[in-house]
Amino acid sequence: MNHSFFCPCPRGMEAPLAEELAEIAQQSPTLKIHNQVPGGVHCSGKLSDAWRINLHSRIASRVLLRIAHGSYLNENDIYDLTLAQPWEDWFSVDHTIRVDLTAIKSPLKSLEFTTLKIKDAVCDRFREQFNKRPSVNTKTPDMRIVGFLDQRNYTVYLDTSGEALFKRGWRLDTGDAPLRENLAAGLLRVAGWKPGMTLFDPMCGSGTILIEAAQMLAGVPPGARRAFAFEKFHEFDAEQWLNIKGAFKIHPFPSTPSIFGSDISGDMIVMTRANLQRAGVMFDIPLKQIEAQEIKAPSDVPGILLTNPPYGERIGVRGDSTIDTDEMAQAFFSAFGTTLKQRFAGWSVFLFTADLTVPKMLRLKEARKTPFFNGALECRLFRFDMVAGFNRRESAKPAASKTTE
Repeated sequence: MNHSFFCPCPRGMEAPLAEELAEIAQQSPTLKIHNQVPGGVHCSGKLSDAWRINLHSRIASRVLLRIAHGSYLNENDIYDLTLAQPWEDWFSVDHTIRVDLTAIKSPLKSLEFTTLKIKDAVCDRFREQFNKRPSVNTKTPDMRIVGFLDQRNYTVYLDTSGEALFKRGWRLDTGDAPLRENLAAGLLRVAGWKPGMTLFDPMCGSGTILIEAAQMLAGVPPGARRAFAFEKFHEFDAEQWLNIKGAFKIHPFPSTPSIFGSDISGDMIVMTRANLQRAGVMFDIPLKQIEAQEIKAPSDVPGILLTNPPYGERIGVRGDSTIDTDEMAQAFFSAFGTTLKQRFAGWSVFLFTADLTVPKMLRLKEARKTPFFNGALECRLFRFDMVAGFNRRESAKPAASKTTE
């Protein structure tokens, strides 16, 4: 039996996700990719295709199984459609549940009240069938039921993922502002990085970008080290899941490093090493404690520099706390821009930031800027092409001129 699925993702990552899902679909003749919409991608296939997406997608936030879809005028219509669904075919009354609801241009006055109506409908369905209702657990539910409302239509989904897919199962330690794993993976794809290409993150924090790249290089699926909600479904076939999970092959270890990282903080370097180990990366990723302004190209082969630079107080990890944050950012990015010009000729530099003044502070003209959202925060992925010749011009200037244009 075929099912409809919706794979939400960080806003701005819809096209990279559709591209990734098309690659996953090459492993399955039944998985079909349909349209992109703001916030995700629709697809369809057998239930096992949802398992496959959960295992292999680095960009999707979840894989939602569509249970029902219909028009509505009020909360009672939503209750009735939810009540009519055979929830007992999917999970047990003894499983805990959570209900989430999102809406775009819905005329309903209270989403909180509507969420309660959806929860009541699921519970009433079980009460009618078994004279017992499932308990609600908002923190670690067995089953997540997701409603979506537009102006006229209501769709209710059963979440096959459980915890969000960016939770790969390896992260224990993070920095002050960790980049979500699925966003890091999407940025790598948009930057054009592929396994084997040189990659450098000079402000690596807890190592998210490096780990995503290293797992791709190793051939380790992002979902290999975690559990999923679909494993608790009534229709779950454990043997088939083990076959899907066991079908991937670990790639041979690279003979020479191609992924490199550094950070101003020694604690972050220690954390990144521990996170790499927990993520199953068994080959060497050279890491160095150094200020970003002092870095040099880690490889003779130009590649991609991709980083999520610090902002605000994070810039001054070892700085003077009495210095104004804006002045600190200006000085930091000015020096970093000089370093890029002098030492990274031939590289493609990608900076992911919410600060739209970064190109001006770097004194570099971006080749491209792509909007993405990090949660609710609007960001840009700036691309700078470091053409050969920057370094000769910069080094010919007197030292004092490095801070002016």
